[in-house]
Parts: sequence; C-alpha cells; structure tokens
Amino acid sequence: MDIAFFLWITMDYDCIVIGGGHAGIEASLAVARLGFSCLLITQNPDRIGALSCNPAIGGLSKSNLVREVDALGGEMGRLIDRSLIQYRVLNRSRGPAVQAPRAQADKLLYQSEARLAVERQPRLAVFMDTVVDLLASGSGGAVEGVITERGHGISAKTVILASGTFMEGRIFIGEYDAPQGRLGEAAALGLGARLRERGMPVGRLKTGTPARVAGNAIEYEKLEKQDGEPPEAFSFNHDRDEKLARPSVPCWITYTNAATHAIIRSNIHRSPLYGGKITGVGPRYCPSIEDKVMRFPDRDRHHVFIEPESLGANEMYLNGLSSSLPEDVQEAFIRSIAGLEHARIVRPAYAVEYDYLDPLGLYPTLESKSLANFFVAGQTNGSSGYEEAAAQGVMAGVNAALTMRGEPPLTLGRAEAYIGVLIDDLTTLGAKEPYRMFTSRAERRLALRHDTADSRLTPIGRTVGLVDDTRWERFQHKMRGVDAIRELLRTRKIEAGGESAGKTLERALVDATVTPEQAPSLLSAHILSTEAASTEAAFPAEWIIRAALDIKYAGYIEKEVRAAERNAKMEAVKLRPECDYRSIAGLSAESKEKLSLVRPLTLGQAARIPGVRQGDIALLMVLMRKG
Repeated sequence: MDIAFFLWITMDYDCIVIGGGHAGIEASLAVARLGFSCLLITQNPDRIGALSCNPAIGGLSKSNLVREVDALGGEMGRLIDRSLIQYRVLNRSRGPAVQAPRAQADKLLYQSEARLAVERQPRLAVFMDTVVDLLASGSGGAVEGVITERGHGISAKTVILASGTFMEGRIFIGEYDAPQGRLGEAAALGLGARLRERGMPVGRLKTGTPARVAGNAIEYEKLEKQDGEPPEAFSFNHDRDEKLARPSVPCWITYTNAATHAIIRSNIHRSPLYGGKITGVGPRYCPSIEDKVMRFPDRDRHHVFIEPESLGANEMYLNGLSSSLPEDVQEAFIRSIAGLEHARIVRPAYAVEYDYLDPLGLYPTLESKSLANFFVAGQTNGSSGYEEAAAQGVMAGVNAALTMRGEPPLTLGRAEAYIGVLIDDLTTLGAKEPYRMFTSRAERRLALRHDTADSRLTPIGRTVGLVDDTRWERFQHKMRGVDAIRELLRTRKIEAGGESAGKTLERALVDATVTPEQAPSLLSAHILSTEAASTEAAFPAEWIIRAALDIKYAGYIEKEVRAAERNAKMEAVKLRPECDYRSIAGLSAESKEKLSLVRPLTLGQAARIPGVRQGDIALLMVLMRKG
C-alpha cells in the first residue's frame, strides 16, 4: 500500500486506541489518566460503550473482574452503578468464593454514561473513522501509527487494538449474511487482511445474540417473576453510607418446550451454523438454541430469561435463545413458548463471525511479540464478555503508558487477581474458541473474592498512578476499619449460654456468629451494649462481613497462600523470550515446538503450557541454575 497517496493530517498522539467497546474505553481512559495524549478511533461515537448482547454486568467470576478493574482505577464499576435497573447476588446459598453480584443495565443509559466518561476525560479525543492498516517501521519493527479508511495517516508511539467483533465481521441470519460487526453496523474491513499479510496469527471466531421482542406484547401472567434485591455498589469508590438511588424492575423466566424443539429440528438445515456457511468456532459455554436442542436431545426444556433492555425502550432481551436461524423460524419457535405466543420481534437473533488475533502471539503484557508497542485487548484476543474485555483494556492501557514512560510493564499473577488468571490463560493456552472466565479457572478462589479486590489491587493502581489521593485516603480508611473489626471479632467475648462448674461460658464474638452475614447485627448490638465508641457502631455492614469472612476462612486462605508461594518460586525464574528452544539438547520435540510458539517469560508460565513435560521443565531449571 503506497502511503504517499494518503492524506496526512496534523494529528500526533502518544497512543491510538482502535475501537470504542469495553476494552477500548478502559484502555483509552487509563492512557489519558496516566498523563498521555490518546486518540480513540471508532466507527460510530454514538455506540461507545454499547452492550452488544446481554444487558447485564457482573455474574459468576465476572463480578470479580469488574471489581478488580475498579480497584485498579478503571471505569466499568462506576458505569454500572449509575445505570443498573436490577441487582441480585448469585449463589447466595453457596460459599463466598462463588457468590457474585450481577446487575441488569439500562443499556441506553450505560452507553450514555460511557460516552460521557470518555469525552470528559482530559487528554482523550474521539475520532470517527475506520482503521485499515498500521504504520510500522519495517518487518518486525515497532508500530508508528495507523492509516484510516478515509486516508488519514495518524502517528502514535503506541497503538491498542480493541476492535471486538468488527474486524472483518460478518453476520448471519438464515440464508442472509452481510459484512457487519453488529446488526445494522458496518464491519471494519481491511485491517484483518493487513495483519495476516504481516504474518500475525489471525483466525476466525463466532458468537451470537438472541432476538429482542416488544415488551408490550408479552403475556407476563404466564411467566415466573424474578425481582431484584436492594442494590449494592460495584465500585469501591462509592460512599458505603449512601444507598444507590436506582430503580429496580423485574426480570421474567419461561421455558422452551417440545413444540419449540420440533420447530428448530425441522428447520436445522436452514441454519448457517449447520449448513457450513459459518466456519468460526463458537463459545462452548454459551451455545445457540439450535446447538442446545441438537446436542442435548434428551432435554425437554431450556430456560429463557426475559430481561429489560432499558427503562426508555420497549425491547426485552430473550436470554437463552441465541440463534442464527431464519427470521420466520425464529418467530415460529419464539411464539411456541409460554408467554410469548404473540411476541413481536424488534431485532432478530443473529450470529457474527469475525477476525481475532490468537493471544499466543502476545506477551502477558498484551503487547504483540512480532510488533513492538502494539497491544491487543478484548474480544480481538479471543475472549468473550464485557468484563473480560474491560479487564484486558485497563491492563493494555497501563502497559502502553508504562512503555512510553520507559518503566517495567505491569503483569498480575494468577495468585493476585482474576485478571491475572484471564491474561495468563490467554497468552499461555491460546484461544481456539471464545474464552470465558469461570471461578473454577482460579486456583485461589477464596482469596480472590470480589469483596477483596480493593485490598489486592488498589495499592497497585496507586503505584501505577490510576488511584488519586482522595480514593487512596478512602481506601486506607477502609483498611484501618476492617483491621479494627477483625480485632473486635476476635477479642470481644459474648456469653455462649449454659454454665460449667458455676462459671458462665464465653466465646469470641466471631465464633458466636453463625454466618458472616449475621456478623453486622451481632457486632453492632454488642458494641452498643458495651457502650463502645460510636465510630465502631458506624462500621458499614460490608466491612464487617468482609472481616468475618477473612477470619472464618483464614485456614483455607493460608493453604492457598502456601500453594501460591510455591508457584511463585517458578514464576521468579525468568526466561528470555528470544531463547532458541530447538537448540537445547534433551528437550522433547513437542516441548521444543510448544515453547518456541508461546515463548514464555517465566518458568512457571512454561510449566502451564499444555504438552510441555515436567521432565523438560526440570531440565530448564537445571540449565538456568548453570546460567
């Protein structure tokens, strides 16, 4: 491509972020907040922060990511706090490691708040265009900027790619297909082909979304109602003495049935997924309704969660009915479901296939191994989910800024954060299908609870520069309070009932607490009865529950800590990414191939590569000791 034909304009930035989704938002805000000029290039500024699929933030393991992004100084937690319309804690009956807040979002309000956050941020500009190529210094050099569809050449010291499902995107609805990244929104064409020409590991993935139906055509009396709970803030920066002043609207539950499944089976030949038009691999853990019907023929019904899209719109989201079947088939099987007999489709379900970069081509910093100063984040890395995208976005933004400062990059370990698990999995295992975070992927689930994200990561955010003085003082005040509560719970005694040898039995207040959730009322009552300081009685319930959980599970957490310390020894052994593993005598052929592909930065990362033998890890350890 001859750059001389392009219009050069006088735009020169420290960083360019490609894409205005959840990864792009966090990346651009992080770069600008760390003092660098940033240009966010998006095809449509009106769609910054769009919730493309389900209208919700949080959920199992995903809430941990949201709170970790917030603890580092990111934006997602604050955005959902300002736009939620229902709040629930999932898995309340189970252990704290797998409990998770989830909030339905007003999609229009969330999007509006996201755009305002970007546009009000100093040093951050928005530009409407499509990036079609990168400017780079020679083969295997460093990125120097971008070229856009309208002919603009824009220089930058770093570039972050966060294109979501838009890079060479194509949607499918039955026999219909079109080059789009979302229904009605044009795909970003050209960049995927150019990255392939540069030798980058580009592949194809697929995802999908269900139909949206008119809310006023649903027969709600036939549905199960699901009300919300009093909302709690996702952001640690929210004043815990102030309740979130947000409305709460119900969601609804219904089920598919034998008639639904019969309609899908009789039309399965019209599915582009089963007809061969779609070649990309879809998400295993979020299958389409036709996949569920065909793969689980013994199931006589599947859940359908009907969720409001916005207080300012009439659309309802049919969670569980993702599909790429033709629109007439969609209408038929939707109307076979109780409560949806007269449903009117506002937006049909569709599948979308798109280009992604295999994250094996990235370092754990999310920087490309083949092009310096080029970072990749979000669905472009093969992940799925808003929360996974935001987590990668904030890390890519931080590392782009640290690169420009000339400082060492930031990587989070698996023992430190779900973000560390996410990025380590992607850059060590790759992504042959859309990656989704689960609590089961984390080895330290009890220590990585969503309520501990601030104590784990806010000091890191402070060191990097994303946590300001006000927020830091608030954090320190909370930590002092939690420490004081732990001491109260351990040392205050309470009568346990009954007498032995004429003496009243006593036990520590924390032992008298049946569950951590009962600790706030018990502690407050005891403090008040003993005329303790009024400040003690004013501890937020969230702090008390946090302290009680820490004490209750201290033994299990200590076991996790010891395991993490053993793993840390492996992580401390650094490997050179340019190491020629093929020349090392004694390594198995498979290990040579896998190590050369991943190019791990530590011995711990090398040990997690599938196919690398433990004997080969031992050999590398011996060689490292010999220097």
